[in-house]
Amino acid sequence: MCPATLPIESKVGGSLKESEMEEDAMLRPPAPCPTPAPPPGPRPGHLAHRLRIAVCVLSALVVAVTGAAWGLYRDITGGLTTTNVITGGSNSGEQNILLVGVDSRTDAQGNPLPQAVLDQLHGGENSGVLNSDTIIVLHLPADGGGATAFSIPRDSYVDIPGYRKDKINAAYPATKALKAEELVKAGGMDAKEVDSESSAAGRSTLVQTVQDLTGLTIDHYAEVNLLGFYNLTEAIGGVDVCLRKPVDDDFSGANFPAGPQTISGAAALSFVRQRHGLPEGDLSRIRRQQVFLAAVADKTLSSGTLTNPSTLAGLVDVAHKSLVIDSGWDLLAFARQASGLAAGKLNFLTIPTQGGANNERGDVVLVDPAQVKDFVDQQTAPADEKPTGTPEPTPGVDPAAVTTDVGNGSGTTGLAAQVADSLGAAGFAKGTVENAPSRTTSVVRYAQSDGDAAARAVAGKLGGIGVEQADGVASGHVQVLLGTDFEVPPAAAPTAAPAASGGAPAPAPDAGSAINAGGVPCID
Repeated sequence: MCPATLPIESKVGGSLKESEMEEDAMLRPPAPCPTPAPPPGPRPGHLAHRLRIAVCVLSALVVAVTGAAWGLYRDITGGLTTTNVITGGSNSGEQNILLVGVDSRTDAQGNPLPQAVLDQLHGGENSGVLNSDTIIVLHLPADGGGATAFSIPRDSYVDIPGYRKDKINAAYPATKALKAEELVKAGGMDAKEVDSESSAAGRSTLVQTVQDLTGLTIDHYAEVNLLGFYNLTEAIGGVDVCLRKPVDDDFSGANFPAGPQTISGAAALSFVRQRHGLPEGDLSRIRRQQVFLAAVADKTLSSGTLTNPSTLAGLVDVAHKSLVIDSGWDLLAFARQASGLAAGKLNFLTIPTQGGANNERGDVVLVDPAQVKDFVDQQTAPADEKPTGTPEPTPGVDPAAVTTDVGNGSGTTGLAAQVADSLGAAGFAKGTVENAPSRTTSVVRYAQSDGDAAARAVAGKLGGIGVEQADGVASGHVQVLLGTDFEVPPAAAPTAAPAASGGAPAPAPDAGSAINAGGVPCID
């Protein structure tokens, strides 16, 4: 039964009499009961409508985000200068990238830099010869592990395909000049076309020369000019470096106090270009470049730099003005792969050398391609393929004449002291024992004047780790740097320490902290 209703009002106002109401009720059909109100909550049709709206909103967001990402990628790649220099590539999943720094007096498009800019860059006199002063191969393993950057001294005396035996930094400019001469004689090209074609020829020759020397197949090529070094540090707000002592060099414009400091612009460029007044000349400069690039990688990849719109815009501008890459490079895929290069996952090494000489090409650095390939193979081999066992010490090395300095970058407390003690037990003189910046790859470093025999003898005692020449290593010393990959070989296992008063073995002493600036070691 329907609930009672209110009295019906007459058309003229006032209530009907009770009898009239009853009669009226009898004459009218019974009114249907009102439909009960639905319970709270969305109706089925309304829910579907909401879902459609949500899907539309999400789709719009996806389109907006992917559109923004594509727009950014298009902005970056659309203005880049590319060059066709890669003819093959690795097929094992690894990536080998040739990084080249040149002292070009032009921008990436071949336009001359204003004299005011050159003066600020301390570019020096324009000899008309392009120099490739920085040559680095960046190796990214297929398993996504830590990357390794191999520096090649610019004066390395090597065979240059199609040219002659010369310093490796002649490979690019010399063959470029020969190709330009050929194109001019043939005619039909303007100056910019000749420059573009001849530059590609020079770059291709440098790629082949590096492949022949290292045994690595180059997958990609990146070239940055003087202006790029300058603008890069300006865009990211400078990088942190540290010097053991003050320097004042008129040739490069380097004028720095000792200790940690932040550098950018012209100061950063002079930092990576200085070689006069340093202990080992160009090899010391390589160390400068390694420290600088490690600091750039760390700041760019690990501190939110790429999420700052204004900084990112500055980096895009730097790339457009100063960067040349190979035409087949998918930068988006590389950015994903390179996102883990900061935080100690990028190690810089220098290929082994065999001292210096002076010949018809001037002062050169001697290298043995077989030795270089062996060194690179050791450093790039997957962890499960690296050699185990302990090679025999190098004949003719008197351990007592070799002082071993040990730095612990493995994060394992007491490891440096343990290794130093084991080398002392093998007859090597004990040097400094200290902590070192975090690293993944262990290595024994030696001075150029000493050669690598002593370093290889020490490396043999430590399970066959790699060796490399490096500045800052005193004559008669080798420097052992322990990384997270280091495993104590049986021959190096320590004997039991004397028991402490409580009966427990005495703990290994903690090493002192190395001087560093933002994780970067102090250098000459």
